Amino acid sequence: MFYQIPSFLLDVITGLLGGACLLRMYMQYHRVPFGNPLGRFVFALTDWIVMPLRRIVPAVRRWDLASVVAAWLLITVKYLLLMLLVGSVRITILPLLSLFGLLQLTVSGLTALLVVYAVLSWVPGASPMLKDLIDRLAEPLVRPLRRFIPLVGGVDLSPLAAIVLLQVAAIVIGNLLTGVYAMGR
Repeated sequence: MFYQIPSFLLDVITGLLGGACLLRMYMQYHRVPFGNPLGRFVFALTDWIVMPLRRIVPAVRRWDLASVVAAWLLITVKYLLLMLLVGSVRITILPLLSLFGLLQLTVSGLTALLVVYAVLSWVPGASPMLKDLIDRLAEPLVRPLRRFIPLVGGVDLSPLAAIVLLQVAAIVIGNLLTGVYAMGR
């Protein structure tokens, strides 16, 4: 219990802030306007860490690397605090551990996006502004799969296939993360 509660709270905080940083990068990459409530929320959550990083981490084409570095730093702090909590700090594996944590957060965020996308496609009275925003973010993920997966009875199964592929990726990343952590012992 002494470890589980702080670990859970750190997961929630890192998931929210790091996920918002990654969403900021993803929205900027796909040129989704930030004038909507979600965009304003993302900016409000992330400006404090992304804006100072922009002075030293430049964007590369459409990739906002400051947002990615911000998410990685948040995850690094989470793992460092957890290591301090158990009394076993392994600085040598911390950057790699944080990288896999960033990949896990990315997969979780994309999975959540696809779940929302699928649910909104079933709800007839969904907000058009929200539906358009989610469509613009999810379409790049499902569009390549639509070439291979035909409609089945008028139902698009590409979001389900994308979620399955992301879950496979999550399993692989989780096993790699466990291996990296065991390596540092």
